Amino acid sequence: MPPVFAHGALRLYLLALLESGPKHGYELIKALKDRFGGTYSPSAGTIYPRLGKLEEEGLVSTETAGRRTNYHITASGLAELNSRRDELAGVENEISASVRRLADSLREDIRSNMRGLRADLAATAEAARASATAAEFRGRGGRTTAEGTRALKEAEMMLQAFRDDLRRELRLKAGKEPLSPVALETVRTVLEQARIAVLNSLAR
Repeated sequence: MPPVFAHGALRLYLLALLESGPKHGYELIKALKDRFGGTYSPSAGTIYPRLGKLEEEGLVSTETAGRRTNYHITASGLAELNSRRDELAGVENEISASVRRLADSLREDIRSNMRGLRADLAATAEAARASATAAEFRGRGGRTTAEGTRALKEAEMMLQAFRDDLRRELRLKAGKEPLSPVALETVRTVLEQARIAVLNSLAR
């Protein structure tokens, strides 16, 4: 996949982000991630060296606030930004194109993973069905309503445990960073495929 930012474009976009007010490094990373709809998140190793270079060139200044370092655009930085507005518009267009490319790539990855997941779920469901059929055949004649009730309760407990575990993991994830639209779509697709596999196994 081609680079998200062309050479020098990230520096210019950082100046544009700082035009609205001072920000610390994490805020800039988050702003970039939000601009890309969660499909791209630059690392600290990508952002901070460029901020350092902008400071060396006198285009941004820094101010320490507690444990954080806030970055401000300087008069020189604003002058450069104003002189390159046309170029900035091109960067915005390229970001939009990059978002589309990244989203298409992620959708293809999801489709590929879903194909493998469907095959795994079908195989697992078939194996479980065959095992249950064999057990039923061996115990035919001695099966009672109580056994059927116990099996139903066990299935319901498994579903509840699955729900609780997944809900806990989702909340842990959301506590660290917002759930991206791509992650949400992945969860929705996986759950739907699991539901279909379970229903198919029950129908046989």
